[in-house]
Amino acid sequence: MSRDLGPTGGDRLRERTEAMLRRLRALPSDGAKHRALRNEIVELNLNLAGLVCSRYRRRPDLRDDLRQVAVVGLIKAVDGYRPGQGSGFLAYAMPTISGEVKRYFRDHTWQLHVRRSEQELFLAVLRARDELAARLGRDPGADDIAEHLEVPESEVRRGLSLGDAHRVVSLDRALHADAPDTVHAVYGAEDPALELTENLVALRPLIARLPDRDRRILTMRFRDDMTQSEIGERVGLSQMHISRLLTSTCRRLREGLLAG
Repeated sequence: MSRDLGPTGGDRLRERTEAMLRRLRALPSDGAKHRALRNEIVELNLNLAGLVCSRYRRRPDLRDDLRQVAVVGLIKAVDGYRPGQGSGFLAYAMPTISGEVKRYFRDHTWQLHVRRSEQELFLAVLRARDELAARLGRDPGADDIAEHLEVPESEVRRGLSLGDAHRVVSLDRALHADAPDTVHAVYGAEDPALELTENLVALRPLIARLPDRDRRILTMRFRDDMTQSEIGERVGLSQMHISRLLTSTCRRLREGLLAG
């Protein structure tokens, strides 16, 4: 099927493939004749691998990998097929090749962890999108895909969004081939919470060395968000006294941070 054949030629090729597969089964699997005939059958039916790969033409970045995987699936189909059983080699080979490609997507192309059910949803949406694009002559919308798959439109949108887990884009990637700016330089910004986090980590041992009363007052003020008057009532001190204690404690912690 490596040539453009009409229905009659296609029938002859299927018959030829079936005859070659029957001969293959009769040969010793470790012999040179078996290997040569096996290779000939695979080469004769390479277009089946190409047909499966064409469903994923929107992934040009995976074209070569998918082609190799599909050929592996074709070889497995040749090795596993038993002439006279089922509906013929074509009916056996297509799901075998498709299964190999799906396993590749499932096991090797996800850079973030995604559950298998979600992977299958993504592949179903991707396949339906390509089939509808060929049929409609335009890019199908989520509503078109949902109707085709008989699932809610929200599921289609979720399936499409899962594609982001396939390829994680580096922040150091240039935005354009002729522009030096990186994604990080344009969209990245310093997170002000980072300094706060560092300070909190550094403060932990300093707070642990405070007297129990000062630690308790600090906790009530900054963790429990109590006013100075409320703290004073709790510990039996005036609001002014609490104010002086907090000022003194914060000064010691600040000096400890600067010294560290």
